[in-house]
Amino acid sequence: MAFLYDTLLQEFGKRAISQVSVPTQLSDNLKFRQRPYQQEAFQRFILCHSESFAGKPHKPLHLLYNMATGSGKTLVMAGLILYLYEKGYRNFLFFVNSNNIIQKTKDNFLNPQTSKYLFNDKIIINGKEVLLKQIDNFDEADDENMNVKFTTIQQLHIDLNNTKENSITYEDFTDKKIVMIADEAHHLSSGTKAGNLFGSWEETVLKILHQNFDNILLEFTATLDYDSREIINKYKDKVIYKYDLSQFRTDKFSKEINLVRSLYDEKERIVQALILNLYRQELATINSINLKPVILFKAKKTIKESEQNKENFHQLIEDLSETMVEKIKKTSTVHIVQKAFQFFEAKNISFNEIAKRIHANFREENCLSANNDTEAEKNQILLNTLEDENNPIRAVFAVQKLNEGWDVLNLFDVVRLYEDRDGKDGNPGKTTLSEAQLIGRGARYYPFALKEGEDKFVRKYDDDITNDLKILEELYYHTKEDSRYISELKKALVETGIYEDEVNLEIKKLTLKPIFKNSELYKKGYVFANKKLPKNFGRVQSIVDLGVTKTNYRHQLSSGGGRVSSVFFELESPVTFDEGIKSKDVRIADIQKHIVRYALSQNLFYYFDNLSHYFPNIPSLSAFIEDKAYLGNLEITFLGSHNRLQEISHFDYLQALNGLLQNIETEIKKNATDYEGSEYYPQPIHQVFRDKEIRVNKYSERAKGQEDLVLKEPWYAYNANYGTNEEKKFVELFSRRFKGFSHKFENVHLIRNEREIKIFDKYGRAFEPDFLLFCSERANKQLTFQVFIEPKGAHLIGYDKWKEDFLKVIGSEQKSIKMYTDTYKITAVPFYNYGNENEFKKVLESTFEK
Repeated sequence: MAFLYDTLLQEFGKRAISQVSVPTQLSDNLKFRQRPYQQEAFQRFILCHSESFAGKPHKPLHLLYNMATGSGKTLVMAGLILYLYEKGYRNFLFFVNSNNIIQKTKDNFLNPQTSKYLFNDKIIINGKEVLLKQIDNFDEADDENMNVKFTTIQQLHIDLNNTKENSITYEDFTDKKIVMIADEAHHLSSGTKAGNLFGSWEETVLKILHQNFDNILLEFTATLDYDSREIINKYKDKVIYKYDLSQFRTDKFSKEINLVRSLYDEKERIVQALILNLYRQELATINSINLKPVILFKAKKTIKESEQNKENFHQLIEDLSETMVEKIKKTSTVHIVQKAFQFFEAKNISFNEIAKRIHANFREENCLSANNDTEAEKNQILLNTLEDENNPIRAVFAVQKLNEGWDVLNLFDVVRLYEDRDGKDGNPGKTTLSEAQLIGRGARYYPFALKEGEDKFVRKYDDDITNDLKILEELYYHTKEDSRYISELKKALVETGIYEDEVNLEIKKLTLKPIFKNSELYKKGYVFANKKLPKNFGRVQSIVDLGVTKTNYRHQLSSGGGRVSSVFFELESPVTFDEGIKSKDVRIADIQKHIVRYALSQNLFYYFDNLSHYFPNIPSLSAFIEDKAYLGNLEITFLGSHNRLQEISHFDYLQALNGLLQNIETEIKKNATDYEGSEYYPQPIHQVFRDKEIRVNKYSERAKGQEDLVLKEPWYAYNANYGTNEEKKFVELFSRRFKGFSHKFENVHLIRNEREIKIFDKYGRAFEPDFLLFCSERANKQLTFQVFIEPKGAHLIGYDKWKEDFLKVIGSEQKSIKMYTDTYKITAVPFYNYGNENEFKKVLESTFEK
């Protein structure tokens, strides 16, 4: 039997999953934009909840999301709560393993004043405001709002098995359908692992689940034990989505991990980390990035040890001098440390000034112990808002408390303040595994962007290893040089997928061939791209301009039709109710205006202040109702008997209008994004495409440069093609077809795009096509085609369908741009895939005939 996530793929396919419509109420009510994998998390649940398929879990529904630390599991939980509310659920039970995680979760769900609050100012579902209410028991619940009880699994177990006044009981779950949400759910399987559920937390949770057939249990964890046969047997038919750290890192949503190993003693390791901390801060400042980098100082076992570390640190800061800083400059062999000193020297920041700035940054009031239970609530708020501008904390001292449930983006250095190890036979011990878990939390990416249109939530400098800003995309783990310990730590990190051993990485040099550098195209030619701009709604003159196409709304009028049938057999001539059903078209303009206005007033979307954002050219709400460009030209088709159509009531009109308006709202929101792509603008090719270095895994397909094919070919601009298998297949095809191009064109140049060129579609979504093809006609040397080409593996075609649609738009438009005496024609072709090679070949060759 396959895992549930595989079953969904087998039943529906990647493309079908990616095309599942996610209700707009999710994106409308969640404060943060959903990433593609979070969208897929919703799409998978919608399929599993609403569709029938072989292998679908039985009711009561019990599912698990195995999603990486930092991937936004809490946002997925919030989205699922919104979705299930619309499906009739009102009661939610949220439980985790520890009190500190509960406090953080309550802030995320209940406190609009915190930066990580998950929802917009108001939650609006079906035109009505809905509240998210915290309750102590489900007797307090109501049928209008989302009622959530937050607790720990320990407290839930105690409350249910030691009944006392005002606490919840098992009976609370029999007459109400409940959605249970369990975070850090790997703690819920101790009974399964022990082979005995009796008396366990796990038994309590399963007992609640089975109190009502319509209950739902949604578990979330980053650390499912796939090596345990018992765990796999339990969860095989429940893991609806697997998005692990390895994929999270591959998709560039995490920092990269670097191990800083030195023979320094503890004090010097700390000073080295402090220097890198200051370097990051100064580098961010000069690039207008608002960043306060944080350091974590890790103790091994006891709170007493951690408190002593903190005391020693304050003394070190007090004693820090230019001599101590200069010693690091003279003795450190760590490349990034020497790069930091080069930066300080270039900015005229002396050793004495370095010491002064570090002293000011790390005053005692800017340092926090995560072990201090006497001020637990205050510390919890500080720990979970480290990125906030008004949060002063620069250093955190901890033992184990931050290994779970800690959300931090601006942690850049972890300093290990002990030197022993607990591994055996080359395998990491318990302490090392917890260190790897902590590093995984610190690897969350700190969002920033320097260029317009850059995605601030993903790494940008993987293939630009000389860029100074790369250090803002890296977490450094500082430890004493110990080859056995480092080997064990690397093994633990590699197994989590968050670290790629640098032993497996190698630098590849991409150089432009002399023949290309000497070409007219490189010396004098241009490459065209566009920019991401705020959406200009000023050009919107009608609802059609925002993609509203479904304007023919049909409304079935209620009637008293019915039938009686036998329990044991059907009548030979069953009665049908379609007989006598007629239709009547009614223009919105012919419906009494006060009814239309009332329908609009019932939906916040149609308040004039909101409408004028999308339609800035409408002068009034009356114009929106009457103008033929908006509602004035629309009709509603009423369906009913002849008599019923003669007596359409105000209430009938109101119901029909509500349905029409909801359809229009959905289409507008789907098509009206905040950004759009600009017109194309030119950049000199010699300023865009240059020699560069990239890092690749030496055992991956990308490490093979295809030099035997491209090195001697004058049409290929670079010395090698470090691409995917699909990209190499495309280059092979182009090589075979080149003669056909060379007969027609004077100059043919194929350039691999290594993140140099971005284009943006009408919704402002960024796309980096893998190749650009330039062809200058023999007959008309002033005409040059620029063609965007994207090879795509079959497993990604459905997921990236919007990119192919964008390429088709570019190809159909074939925009011509005049540059002095030359003309450039910007075009594109649909995805290349080895499976559709013949079809692609025909489309590519026909592109130049238009």
